[in-house]
Amino acid sequence: KNPEMSKKGKAFKVNPNLLVAVIGDEATVAGLLLTGMGERNRKGQANFLIVDKDTTKKDIEETLAFFLQRDDIGIILINQNVANEVRDVIVEHNEVIPTILEIPSKEVPYDPQKDSIMQKAARQLYGADHMDQAQ
Repeated sequence: KNPEMSKKGKAFKVNPNLLVAVIGDEATVAGLLLTGMGERNRKGQANFLIVDKDTTKKDIEETLAFFLQRDDIGIILINQNVANEVRDVIVEHNEVIPTILEIPSKEVPYDPQKDSIMQKAARQLYGADHMDQAQ
C-alpha cells in the first residue's frame, strides 16, 4: 500500500484515516449514518448535514466550506440537487482531497450533465471538443 499519489506531478501522502462527510436529504444521510460513517469530533462537530425545506443556501455553503477546510475529511458526498444550490463553491474547489462526489437522492435521479466534477474529468480525458459534440 503506497500512500503517495500524484497531484499534478507532485507526490503527496494521504492519511488513511480520513472521514467521509455527507450533505443531503434525510434519507441519504440516515442511510449513510446507519453504515457507521457518522462522526462527532471532540468539539462536537459532525461530518454530516441533513438538508430539508428549512435549510438555507447559506447553511449549505457554510457547511461545505467547513468540510473543505477540515483536514480529517477525505470525501464529501453531496446530493446532486443540493450541489446545484452551491455549484459555484464546488466549481471553485480544485483540490484532490477532499474529493466532492455528487450522488442521487431518493427523489431526484443523478444527471451527469449537471455534475461539474464529472464534466471537468471528461474534459481532461476527452478534451473540450469531444464534450461540445456530446451535448
